[in-house]
Amino acid sequence: MTKRRNALVAAVIASAVAFTGFVAAPAKAADFVGVILPDAASSARWETADRPFLKAAFAKAGVTVDIQNANGDKTAFQTIADQMLSKGAKVLIMVNLDSDSAKAVQDKAKKQGVPTIDYDRLTLKGSASYYVSFDNVAVGKLQGQGIVSCLDKAGKKNARIVYLNGSPTDNNATLFKKGYDSVIRPKITSKAYTLVDDQAVPDWDNVKGGTIFEQQLTKAGGKLDAVVSANEGLGLAAIAVLKKNKLNGKVCVSGQDATVDGLRAILTGDLSNTVYKAIKAEANGAAALAVSLIKGQKAKTNGVTDNGVAKVPSVLLVPVAITKSNVKTVIADGFQKRADVCKGIEKLCKANGI
Repeated sequence: MTKRRNALVAAVIASAVAFTGFVAAPAKAADFVGVILPDAASSARWETADRPFLKAAFAKAGVTVDIQNANGDKTAFQTIADQMLSKGAKVLIMVNLDSDSAKAVQDKAKKQGVPTIDYDRLTLKGSASYYVSFDNVAVGKLQGQGIVSCLDKAGKKNARIVYLNGSPTDNNATLFKKGYDSVIRPKITSKAYTLVDDQAVPDWDNVKGGTIFEQQLTKAGGKLDAVVSANEGLGLAAIAVLKKNKLNGKVCVSGQDATVDGLRAILTGDLSNTVYKAIKAEANGAAALAVSLIKGQKAKTNGVTDNGVAKVPSVLLVPVAITKSNVKTVIADGFQKRADVCKGIEKLCKANGI
């Protein structure tokens, strides 16, 4: 099983190269690509994974890259884009904060003849040349399946659950919910589960997420069996509230991103399931597409995504469900370090084959 999962993750990374036809030939010295990351608060991944993987991918391609972080500020996002355009960026790669502000940047870039790439998050009604992400409905389905499996394993009947959704302005959050709701809704309809509350968290703000979940727990009278949380940041915020009420480990909680803290919470039993997205493959895919745009080449893709006004050529990667049984997959892939995940919980790591 371990070999099969490792092979799957390796295939995902290889597919990013295959789909985009990436060739690491140097671009002109004056060419550079601008990358705008969204923040550092909603998920640790942007600075700890995406930034170094993108930097490495462009270094390998011989292309200069300028990576900036908007830190959750839409005005800063616009300013960074303007500065990159004025400096002569050949391509802009962006993770939007919302579709409206990103669309404004893409429209301005298009007028200047600079193509853009939507990275991880699709800009609705935008003008991106390419979109690189994971099948985000599939991510949500894995989250939902993990919750169902956790509740079944615990023998929960008439389970009481809440949805702690991502930002209402992020299309990814919509897709995640579409995925997990498609798995869980039949259980709600059949009365096997009761959906106590269904709330979105503005801007993926984990502090707000904790506050919202505290209200959900109160609404539930302190009796909950599962929290369907859209990512690990929100899941860990919910777990902090559960700990205060001595309920952690007794309530199924989902996540995604496979962060160090998320994997540790999986091993301690506080987080029931998460989703690993091979961000290295995503970064390699984005870099390959940017290089193809600089060279005026048509890149290979494996699908199209409707952004509301156009079918955007896309590279869509495969997510992997993670529970205690395969946390080692994430470490074996080099995405997280064993020393970081296992610090202070060495016995749990050894017990789970790590």
